[in-house]
Amino acid sequence: MWKLKIAEGGPWIKSGNSNIGRETWEFDQNFGSNEEKEAVDSAREEFQKNRFRMRHSSDILARMQLAKENNFSFDLQKAKDETPADINPNTVSEKLRKALSYFSAIQAHDGHWPGDFPGPLFTTATMIIVLYVTESLGITLSFQHRKEICRYLYNRQNIDGGWGLHAEGESSMLSTALNYTALRLLGESVDDGPDMSMPKARKWVHDHGGATMIPILGKVWLSVLGVFEWSGVNPIPPELFLLPSLVPIQPGRLWSHFRMAFIPMSYLYGKKFVGPITRLVLSLREELHIHPYKKIDWKQARKLCAKEDVYNPHTWLQECLSDCLYSFGEPFLTRWPVSYMRKKALQQIAEFLKYEDENSQYICIGAAQKALSMLCCWIEDPSSDAFKRHLARVADFLWVGEDGMKVRVCAGQLWDVAFAVQAILACNIAEEYKNTLKKAHDFIKASQIMDNPSGDFSRKYRHISKGGWAFQVADQGWQVSDCTAEALKALLLLSKFSPDIAGDPMETYRLHDAVNVLLSLQNPNGGYGTWELARTYPWMEIFNMTEIYADIMVEHQYVECTSSVIQALVLFCEKCPGHRKDEIDHCIMRAKEFIEKSQNDDGSWFGSWGICFTYGTWFAIEGLSAVGQSYSNSTCIRKACKFLLSKQLCNGGWGESHLSSRTKAYTILDGGKSHIVNTAWAMLALMKAGQVERDPIPLHKAARLIMSMQLGNGDFPQEEMIGSFLKNGPLCYMAYRNIFPIWALGEYQKLVLQCDLQWPTL
Repeated sequence: MWKLKIAEGGPWIKSGNSNIGRETWEFDQNFGSNEEKEAVDSAREEFQKNRFRMRHSSDILARMQLAKENNFSFDLQKAKDETPADINPNTVSEKLRKALSYFSAIQAHDGHWPGDFPGPLFTTATMIIVLYVTESLGITLSFQHRKEICRYLYNRQNIDGGWGLHAEGESSMLSTALNYTALRLLGESVDDGPDMSMPKARKWVHDHGGATMIPILGKVWLSVLGVFEWSGVNPIPPELFLLPSLVPIQPGRLWSHFRMAFIPMSYLYGKKFVGPITRLVLSLREELHIHPYKKIDWKQARKLCAKEDVYNPHTWLQECLSDCLYSFGEPFLTRWPVSYMRKKALQQIAEFLKYEDENSQYICIGAAQKALSMLCCWIEDPSSDAFKRHLARVADFLWVGEDGMKVRVCAGQLWDVAFAVQAILACNIAEEYKNTLKKAHDFIKASQIMDNPSGDFSRKYRHISKGGWAFQVADQGWQVSDCTAEALKALLLLSKFSPDIAGDPMETYRLHDAVNVLLSLQNPNGGYGTWELARTYPWMEIFNMTEIYADIMVEHQYVECTSSVIQALVLFCEKCPGHRKDEIDHCIMRAKEFIEKSQNDDGSWFGSWGICFTYGTWFAIEGLSAVGQSYSNSTCIRKACKFLLSKQLCNGGWGESHLSSRTKAYTILDGGKSHIVNTAWAMLALMKAGQVERDPIPLHKAARLIMSMQLGNGDFPQEEMIGSFLKNGPLCYMAYRNIFPIWALGEYQKLVLQCDLQWPTL
């Protein structure tokens, strides 16, 4: 049985905070009782049977183990409670207590809430390709690992034989070709899989034009494997790295996540690196292409992309530039003596990637970037200690659920804890869960980044990080604006409680460090991006080469990040009113103006990191309210409330589809169903805007719906994806289904009591 290990190190693992937040899985055949093993098998069978109806796992393996460790009876027979006949203080308190007891029971001993973080369905395949090419597959992944990864890939296959870009997506060439390849590298034969899965996948690829139709990211990975030719890839010249930093296209000026993928890809392109051509690779050349490999027109292939994958088509300017680089630039740059520039660029990129590896403890900024950097590290020196450290960190990305084992895009340990603390503190009964709060408090304090990146970090295109918080763990080292703000908010709220309830407060100088990070990240327009300041121009998006994502070249500004910072700074000023007061006041004023200018005509705000208009509008209202804006004095808030109320469903809930992010237009879920997290966000927004005083009925209906959806053990059901990135990349935040219903019900109970309203019978 698989065992989740928390905050444990191992050979070649280095940590600056005793591995706090680290999550790894190991297979132990002696772990777990017979009853628990049967429960896991039952959960797997149930998921496999219903996988086309319910696309997401519920993290049963992890939650069952954590509940046992916390002496909580974890009931897998978790039918919904009967809908309450009325809403009153007793029923709301009962629901909250049950929800908080369950949520506390799945907290790890180091204070965070472990969980899956599903995203793109091709991430697992890219890691498998790297391990295969570097001949590390056998030493990194045991038979049990490979078995669970195969289970996951088969479970995620669509009925038509393909794989989507994400779990809820229609089949795409990128995910289908790469996942088919991964299954073959893991030892599956051409005819393996349940219901003829492998032949069906191969047929999907052939019916849609073969692997030459894969987007550029897939072209790069298949070229590395030897199943594609580098002459079929549009140029990714490493010489760009040699350009002065003033040049807009210099890679150091690009958005951090794209930069950390583009630079290693340019290294691979510059090397034209190809792994060992094995019999399996030769076979894949025949399996994935519809024409004989030696007869494929690679020059033409570089322009091909399946229509199912094209979300962001190439611009004509980009096509012209690629043609020029392909026909003239690449031949010129590879000829002596000009080829010296390539050699110098590759050397500098290798040094840059080494710097990034060391400063992120080999975790890197995300799974996609991790796979690329690890491969580049191996190419530089296959026997290096650095590569051994890379291999040791692969386990940080592996996650086991009832759907199998996958490579997570990353993890969100700190992010979930910061929200969880605020949700618990929103409840009148928060003091009953002081042990939960103390552990979470300790986790946040232990997760602060204590130093800037090493050396002259600005020359390595890094921002200050000392005092900030990462999305996941401190060892990763990448500060994020809203993670820093939400962590600071949580700490400041906890400081209002006695140490007996919340634990010892953080030292004031460390709060000052956090504020320094936040002030340094504000852009000239008043808004906040994610990891860094915007370093290049919005028009650079015309050179987006990915086809599958939008807004990937530039560090854009977001209403969510801006709102989080406003709320944190306002709270900070209450505690430390004299610290950098003028700068903070000016920062808050500009941030408020950014949010107001970002509002859509219909009263909504577009949310870039959650689904979607509901998420963005909640954050905007929270941010504006923090600076004294209200329904009575703000046209923006009045319009926002009108928008939210217009989207409430007949059952009292809200249900927004991930397609809102893709189409940039509010889209309801199929069948007009509600989503418990969307409903909680809308409730929180309306309550902050004073809806209780004006007309509480919409809130009563929403609260009743949330309460009716609670399961018998205190959990809430896992539903559709609720996170988002790059317009076309939905994510699934596992803890959101617990955090936000608790938060919404907690605020609801307090407001109804404060306003002395009668509890309704609906």
